[in-house]
Amino acid sequence: MPKISVEIPAELLADLDEHVGDDGKFVNRSDAVRASIRKNLDLLDEIDARHDRLDGDRTSTAAETSGGTDE
Repeated sequence: MPKISVEIPAELLADLDEHVGDDGKFVNRSDAVRASIRKNLDLLDEIDARHDRLDGDRTSTAAETSGGTDE
């Protein structure tokens, strides 16, 4: 899996960290970021679909193509 580097404002990172760890929804930051990206891309696809802006290949959401799991 490729690695990327992203600069994030401290306040946004603190908000993210509230959802990570033993008491959070995500095991680690990477898991949280991947899930957030998937969710955002799915929302953008839904918006594009409503406006007939999707290519024929992109009519399914990321969740459908990945089996519906947040890996």
